[in-house]
Order: sequence, then structure tokens, then C-alpha cells
Amino acid sequence: MPIIKKVKCNGKDDYPQGSERQELEARFEDLIYEDLALGSQVSYVGNRPIPFLRIYRYKEAFSLNFVNHFLAKFNANPSSDYVFDPFSGMGTTLFGSMLGKIPSVGIDRLPIAYFVSKTLPLFLTLKPHDLSRAWINLIPTVPRNIPAEIASDVAIMKVAFDETTLLILRRLKSAICGLPPHLRDMLFLVFFSVLEDCSFTSKDGQFLRLERDKKTSDPIKVMGKKIAQVEEDIRRMKLFYPNLSISKEVIPEVHLGDTRDLSDIQFKKSPTILITSPPYANRYDYTRSYSLELCFHFVKDFEELKELRFGILRSHIESKIAQNEKSPHPIVTEVLEALSKKELNNPKIPSMLTTYFIDMQKVIREWHRVLAPNAKVAMVVDNVRFEGELVPVDLILSDMAETSGFKVKEVIVARYKGNSSQQMKKYGKVPVRESVVVWEK
Repeated sequence: MPIIKKVKCNGKDDYPQGSERQELEARFEDLIYEDLALGSQVSYVGNRPIPFLRIYRYKEAFSLNFVNHFLAKFNANPSSDYVFDPFSGMGTTLFGSMLGKIPSVGIDRLPIAYFVSKTLPLFLTLKPHDLSRAWINLIPTVPRNIPAEIASDVAIMKVAFDETTLLILRRLKSAICGLPPHLRDMLFLVFFSVLEDCSFTSKDGQFLRLERDKKTSDPIKVMGKKIAQVEEDIRRMKLFYPNLSISKEVIPEVHLGDTRDLSDIQFKKSPTILITSPPYANRYDYTRSYSLELCFHFVKDFEELKELRFGILRSHIESKIAQNEKSPHPIVTEVLEALSKKELNNPKIPSMLTTYFIDMQKVIREWHRVLAPNAKVAMVVDNVRFEGELVPVDLILSDMAETSGFKVKEVIVARYKGNSSQQMKKYGKVPVRESVVVWEK
């Protein structure tokens, strides 16, 4: 049940009088309410104590509790439902569906996300000491391996590691490559999870921040600690789910694909539940945040990384806009007009907003095409603010959803987020909402 029906910010009074945004806010006003208990569930933080989901920190993920909440809300039935996550990320939706014995399918355009989504379920097949034995046997072979090829021409790779650590990591990658496929993939996931600890970098919003004075970890030692954590998680899963039995029918299907065009995805049947969170229109570039992982295993060189950067959903500041592309929604147009009169700290923000909503319009139309009749959708989205101009992403996407044929059931405010210190100093402190939009086909 909603905690507070009336939201405390981003209402009609937060927009210019008579603006398109004010009118849209008024139109959806009766569907917007707060459920701030969800605030702790829409971030990765909730996965930190969860076995296996804590192995790899995919910082944009939501929590297992969030998935469980909406599976329960939608009365998910293992015998009739089919869950879809079109931005699968680390695969929390798929993992939660699997634990609930519900078949699921996920896709992601980012290779590291696809890999994590596909690999995490394998950890449920492990028996105690399987992985630790493989690791112990692997360690002596590492120095004898030829260093693996990586995308060494990417700028961050030239400064992210000291020479000794980089050599060990490259040899370690070669050693892991020689293992049987199921052990190889699980050890690679552990390997990717320690790259940041072994480097002079830290994931920081839209890029990797370089910290020259950072104390880095020894790859072999930190891998050993992670594998000990996996062994602990095997024991904990048996305590949490003593009768857990994973059949082939509920192991998630995962595809490397693009939700803007689902024509190549072979669904077992039309999905009945969609739980997801797309990239936010906040300038974050996933190909930069996860560049260590991508450069170690998924791209050969800078050209491939750049191609990926311009091929993902256009939510970041380097998004390319075609000459004939224009605002797909009147509120986007209104925001762009307002921003054109201001001095922006990055002149590419208008192009990013335009392409983001063009892409999301394609996404929503594809979802409506492939989902089953009466399918339920729960999507986490984040409103944004640029140079004092609030962009109600939750309502723009909901309006697009109605145009595509969905019925908007709820806009649940999970939490409120602050702005940059520069914006607050210039325009005052106006927190923006992070919401869960709930639609039905």
C-alpha cells in the first residue's frame, strides 16, 4: 500500500506556470505516490549480503528484494509466467526468477553485462570446494602462461595498473582460458570482480577515476579471498534454500542483443512480466565505467570499444545524433528550448536528451510488440535536472507507453536524489525522484 499519496517534490508547482511539464504532472498526479521502503531496493547495495549476487559489483543494478517484491505484486506463477529483462545488467531479475522457479529471458547490449547475467546462475550448480580446488590447481601454472592479449591501445589501460600487476593479470587470464567451460566462466567472473581492486582506478559515475596514490591489491591474493567468499556462499545458499533444485526449464536464457530491435530474439513464448531498469539519462557511459573488464576480454582494441560506445542505448554524453533526428516528445522539446537559453557545462546535453528519448520510444514500442496480452511492466527510472530544468523521465516514458498501447497503473516514488553541488548553488536544492513505473499491456 502507498505510504503517502501526494509526492513532496517535482509536482505541478516545480515547473513553469502553464508548461507542458506542469500539465503532464497534473494528468498523472492521481497515479503518483511514495513508497520510500523501496528506496533501499532500487540500488545494488541490497545485494551485498546476498550469496553469489555479491561477487561482482554491478553498481547500476537493483536488488534481489526489488525483484521479489514485484514478482509477488504481479502474482508471478511458475507454471504460466515468463519473465523478461531487456536491460539485464548483472542479471538480478533472472536470478530472482530462477530462485522462484519461473522461466526467464534477458538481453543486454553490453558484453560484460551479458556475461555476468549468463554466468551467475552457474554458481548454483557448484558443489563445495569445486571452485577452490580448480583455483588451487591453477595458481602454480600462472607464471608459465604466455600473457594474454588485451586492448592495450585504450588510454586507461596504459595507466590503470603497475607493470608487475598487469603482467600477472594477463598470465592469469591465459591460465583461466585453459579450464573447462563452466569453471572457466565462473573464474572469469571472479577475475573481472577484482580488476578494480588491482588497479589505480575507481568506478565513479560516468567514468573511471584514476587515483595514482591508491593502494592496489595483489591479483592472486584478492582472487583467493573472492573464491573463499564463493565457498561461503555455497554453504549459505543451502541454508537459505535447503530444498533448492534448479531444472533446465528455469535456467535463464540470456542474449547479447539490443532491446531497440527484438526481431532476432527467439522467445519461448510471449513474456508476461517485465522487470528492468534502463540506463538513465544522466551522462554515464557504461563503456567507460566498465572499460577494464571490456578491454581485458570483450574488445580487441580502441576501435571495437568505440564501436560499442556508439552502439549502446544513447544515454551518455558522447551519443551521436543524426541530422534528421529531432525531439520525439513535446516535453523534451520544451526542455530543449529552455536549455537553449542557458549556458550549459556541456553543449552535448541537448543531443543526449534527444537521442535518449528517441531510443526509449523504440524500446517501449518493441516491448508492446513482444509482450503477452495483460503483461505487467515494472521499470526503475531516474528523473534528471540540467541547469535547473527538471526532466520528468518517469512521466515522459509513461506518456510514450500510453501512446504505444500500455495502460499506466502507477508511478511509485522510491526515493529522492540530490543534484550536483554546482546546480544546488545556482538553482537551489530541488531533489528529483527515482521512480518505478508500472504499466500493463
